[in-house]
Amino acid sequence: MHYLITGGAGFIGSHLSDRLISEGHKVTVLDNFSTGKSDNVKHLENKAGFELVVGSILNEFLVDKLAERCDAIFHLAAAVGVELIVNHPLESLTTNIKGSEIVLNMAFRYHKKVLITSTSEIYGKNTQGPLKEDQDRILGSPLKSRWSYSTAKAVDEMLAYVYWKTKDVPTVIVRLFNTVGPRQSGAYGMVVPRFVRQALEGKDITVYGSGKQSRCFLHVKDVVSALPKLIENPKAYGQVFNIGSQEEVTIEDLARKVIEITKSKSKLVNIPYEKAYEEGFEDMERRIPDTSKIRDLIGFKPTADLKAIIEDVVSYTRENK
Repeated sequence: MHYLITGGAGFIGSHLSDRLISEGHKVTVLDNFSTGKSDNVKHLENKAGFELVVGSILNEFLVDKLAERCDAIFHLAAAVGVELIVNHPLESLTTNIKGSEIVLNMAFRYHKKVLITSTSEIYGKNTQGPLKEDQDRILGSPLKSRWSYSTAKAVDEMLAYVYWKTKDVPTVIVRLFNTVGPRQSGAYGMVVPRFVRQALEGKDITVYGSGKQSRCFLHVKDVVSALPKLIENPKAYGQVFNIGSQEEVTIEDLARKVIEITKSKSKLVNIPYEKAYEEGFEDMERRIPDTSKIRDLIGFKPTADLKAIIEDVVSYTRENK
C-alpha cells in the first residue's frame, strides 16, 4: 500500500510512519513543521518507500497531487495542544477545518480511503464516563477560545460523515484520548512530557488547577497499531471510534508518579488556570473513554500501562536533552 500521512512528521504521525515502513508499505509524509519536526522522521529518510514533502495541507494543489498517487490517507495534520489553541485560536480553526475540507475533497476526487484523527475534546465538559461515541457534547461559550479546538474537530467529524453518507467516501473517524510517548513535545501544553522535563531538571512541577481532574493516557505505539487496522476494515467506514486507555489517574497523582519514577526532588506547585492560560479558562474534571466499540471490531487493547508510558518518556527525554 502507498499511504499519505498529513502531519506525518508530528509526534503520532512519525510513529505511524515507522510502523507502516517496517511493514513494507510506501509512505509519503506531508508536513510544514509548524508543530512537527524533521528530526522525528530523519531516521526514515534513507528507507525504501519513504518520502517527505514539506508543505501545508492548506495548499490545495499540493494535496491534490499527493492524494492522486496514494492508496489511502491518514489525516493527522492539525493545530493541537491547549496552549497553542488558546494562544492561536484563528490558526486552529483555519488549519483544522479548511485543511480537513481539502483532504476530504481530494479523497472524493480520487476515490481514496481516509482516516480523520479527532479528539476527546469533542465531549467538552461532559464528565459522564466512560464516554461512548454517541454521547452528548457539552461545551462552554463560543466566545471562549478554549472551545475552538473542540468545535473545529466536530466540524471535521461532520464533514467526514457527510462525505461518506452523500459521496460514498470511505471515511473513518478516531477520537484520541491523551496519546503519550517518545517525541511528544511539552511545548504546547502536553502534560506528561512537561512534567517529565520539569522533574529531570529539578524544577517545580506545575499542576494547573486543583490537580484533581483525571485523565487516561495511552502509549502512541498502541494508537498506531490500531489506525491501519481501521482504515483497511470496511466495517469501520462511516464510523467513529474512541482510542484510549481506561487506567484513570488524577493530574496530581500523575505528577507524583513522575517524581517517583525519575527520583526527582521536585515539588508540586498549583497554578491557577487563569494564570496558566487565560481568564475564565474551563477544564474537564474527568475524561475516560468507553473503548468497547473498537475492541469489538479489531480486538483493540492497550499493551502499556501508565508506569511503562512514563518510563518510556523519561528514557527518551534523558537521551534527547
